[in-house]
Amino acid sequence: MINPVAMWHIKEEIAPAVLLLVDFGSWYRFDTKSSNDNSSDLIIHHTHVSLLKDVIVPYTHLLPKLHISENQERQTLLYFKGAKHRHRGGIVREKLWDLLVNARGVIMEEGFPNATGKEQSIKGMRTSEFCLHPAGDTPTSCRLFDAIQSLCIPVIVSDNIELPFEGMVDYSEFSVFVAVSDALKPNWLVSHLRSYTRQQKDKFRLNMASVQPIFVYDNCHPGGIGPAPVNGAVNHIWRKVHQKLPVIKEAIIRDRRKPPGVLVPLRCHCT
Repeated sequence: MINPVAMWHIKEEIAPAVLLLVDFGSWYRFDTKSSNDNSSDLIIHHTHVSLLKDVIVPYTHLLPKLHISENQERQTLLYFKGAKHRHRGGIVREKLWDLLVNARGVIMEEGFPNATGKEQSIKGMRTSEFCLHPAGDTPTSCRLFDAIQSLCIPVIVSDNIELPFEGMVDYSEFSVFVAVSDALKPNWLVSHLRSYTRQQKDKFRLNMASVQPIFVYDNCHPGGIGPAPVNGAVNHIWRKVHQKLPVIKEAIIRDRRKPPGVLVPLRCHCT
């Protein structure tokens, strides 16, 4: 599992590998900068990382699992804890913060992942119906997986998000996806969340409980020594890699049969 930006100096060498990435972030771009801009060498291009060959994996969650049998009445409508000011996509987060900070039934807390912040997050997520998940420096974060382990329905406001194990997991069965343009309308998001019935929210939570193990790396053996759970994150990663192999093979074959001198847009560095 890597951060390609930290390995930009060997990006060509690692590009053909199947990369395990927590998300594609905003650290790559489709168009190179002008040739006289030396900083373009630092850019991770869209063919270095690709949904065709690479696997999105979960962040490690920081909060403990809440079992569905332990779930209690939730008094808060929407909860968020994190830094208000972020870079890149974080501009949306700042606007959302200003829209929601004084809304009834909404808690927006500035905080960081220290011991005190962890306890506040546990309480906040376990007593809230929905947990806000806006983009920050990257489209996703461990906050999403903390919400799942806390049975707090994720509200994903990130138009460009890529999620782990898509095709194996249907996130729409336990998450609310909101377009940025809608979320930034005054009063729209709170009204939308209030429109969900108790039955709908209970169904979301039951579905979430069924997928909680998929996002867990711990094998629950003393010292971490022992087989990985069949339904855990590690085995789901291997299954996803296995799914990629035929597609990668097809891309390699298509690239090799090009006649000399023919230019075809590169889809990924698979060879």
